[in-house]
Amino acid sequence: MLEATGKVRLAKLMARRGVASRREAEGAIEAGRVTVNGQLALIGAQVDPVNDVVRFDGKPLPEEPHKVYYLLYKPKGFITGRDDPEGRRSVLELLEGLAVRVEPVGRLDYDTEGALLLTNDGDLAHALTHPSRKVPKRYAAKVYRTPDEGDLRAIRTGVFLDDGRTAPAKARLMDKTDKENAWVEVTVTEGRYRLIRRIFAQLGHPVSKLRRESFATISVRGMERGDLRPLTGEEVERLRALAEGRDLDSAKPKRGKGFARPKITGPRRGRK
Repeated sequence: MLEATGKVRLAKLMARRGVASRREAEGAIEAGRVTVNGQLALIGAQVDPVNDVVRFDGKPLPEEPHKVYYLLYKPKGFITGRDDPEGRRSVLELLEGLAVRVEPVGRLDYDTEGALLLTNDGDLAHALTHPSRKVPKRYAAKVYRTPDEGDLRAIRTGVFLDDGRTAPAKARLMDKTDKENAWVEVTVTEGRYRLIRRIFAQLGHPVSKLRRESFATISVRGMERGDLRPLTGEEVERLRALAEGRDLDSAKPKRGKGFARPKITGPRRGRK
């Protein structure tokens, strides 16, 4: 795939070429493992993808790989990063067999399961996780004691937390499992650390189970824990619409030109 001429950040180029995430690329540059035209690269360097010669550990960067997009039903008990000081398992262990390096779009807590997008399209991933895009994330939370209408109204208008008031969110009672517990659906557009758990803790309803049903309208419906599947063309277009701030209706295929539904593929580890 040919890249447009013009300067880009070196770390961004390395991420595009699939050799490292942007953060990992910056670490490699700082460690002196990257050269541009035979000279050690500097953090923040701008390079020409076409005319500059970039080497990582002495090897030239590969051509930019074909863009791929996957949805993983992440089981709880896995981190979304590559390395963990505590030695916990990474979701990347569930991706054995993928020929292209992919990175998670955003994060999903160790003890939370559900929808996790994976791609090598760094620009799209960056846009989808930028606060200005207000990408919707829908969760199902099992909480202690049934929230009343006042609790739900507080979630809809904003709950005061240590790091500020939450943005208005959607909330509805899904089911009362028994006298002690209930399932609540919440859709947020923020990406704060452990946001759903902190909201319910503040309201006096600790969360015992948490599942992300969808990210950016892409749902795990019909999938099982550990399932991995490629996104359809329509789903990718919906992501691009959200990333660009367009109305989702603009991403719908024209009549008679729909996309084929892919087979669910990939490993199914981590089931419970």
